[in-house]
Amino acid sequence: MLVVKKFGGTSVANKERIYNVANRCIEEYKKGNDVVVVLSAMGKYTDELITMAKDINENPPKREMDMLYTIGEQMSVALMAMAMNKLGVPAISLNAFQVAMHTTSVYGNARLKRIDAERIRNELEQRKIVIITGFQGINKYDDYTTLGRGGSDTTAVALAAALHADKCEIYTDVDGVYTADPRKVKNARKLDTVTYDEMLELATLGAGVLHNRSVELAKKFGVQLVVRSSLNNNEGTVVKEDTKMEKMIVSGVAADADAARVAVVGLKDEPGVAFKLFNLLAKKNINVDMILQSIGRHGTKDITFTCSQEDADEAKAVIAEAMECEDVDVNKDVAKVSIVGAGMQTNAGVAAKMFEALYDENINIRMISTSEIRVTVLIDAKNVERAMNSIHDKFDLGEK
Repeated sequence: MLVVKKFGGTSVANKERIYNVANRCIEEYKKGNDVVVVLSAMGKYTDELITMAKDINENPPKREMDMLYTIGEQMSVALMAMAMNKLGVPAISLNAFQVAMHTTSVYGNARLKRIDAERIRNELEQRKIVIITGFQGINKYDDYTTLGRGGSDTTAVALAAALHADKCEIYTDVDGVYTADPRKVKNARKLDTVTYDEMLELATLGAGVLHNRSVELAKKFGVQLVVRSSLNNNEGTVVKEDTKMEKMIVSGVAADADAARVAVVGLKDEPGVAFKLFNLLAKKNINVDMILQSIGRHGTKDITFTCSQEDADEAKAVIAEAMECEDVDVNKDVAKVSIVGAGMQTNAGVAAKMFEALYDENINIRMISTSEIRVTVLIDAKNVERAMNSIHDKFDLGEK
């Protein structure tokens, strides 16, 4: 059996935890299984690298940031290989070049194109544990690229798909996927199973347990994911194609504080304006989420959308320069709160129930967006925890 195990930064934050991870992987290895390990940078090391970069240059080139970021994962895998060798088990660390992991050329947010699995297979045949840097790849220019924050999950799933692994385990500092962030909602409950679609929505909407692109890949290639804690042996949450075990209308509540609302006021009310606006943003690789267009009056209309806080100022500058409009207003004191559940497709009144929960707390809704299995609202950032707890209670998602 071939198992891919991914460990996040908190799981390898210090010497004790590195040896803890090493022992867990060796335990799997001693069952006779082939083991591939994917690691993130230690603890908050990536944040330290960002601080160092900003101290040198407050607006560093994205290519150079990717060059810098890769230090973190390379340190983790090298130290882990040393620990395993100390424990008497042959292990080897490999970076994105040595594998090689080919990506697109977008620095800071590259996408994996293909993985050359030959080197990994050769090392596994020699009965070594293979430890691979997460989060990084190489582009056609032979430059390092990174996959965006949380990208080590995507590395692990992509490796599991390329190697036809029997299982992909994502280890984190929580026991699995919860109905809400247990740090914000006291009676949040761990789910035994969750569908790919539900997990994809939760990940995209700020659940933080899994990188959304990793879930996309897992669904596409049928990789069964298990999310579990690196700090104990509890059973985790299985992410798979279909599950009838939970039978819940709503599976979880998620919040995303990394949101900004951009309002473009006084655009011409004519065909092609929306295309021009969002094509402009797409060319700058600015991802847009919720979109609201007002009814045209007096020959003008307003378009409001959300994007990440990091992209908001650039979006404003680009629009102000290239679009005919009266004003571009940015508000970063907002957050998205969402409910997700496959059962929502066949149950009426779910959105109304969510809105009632917000009304109970006197929380105003600024924007609304829906899909078959999701309802998202934009609210003031200060109200996020109250909103999550109220919605969680309204749908009775807590411990029974």
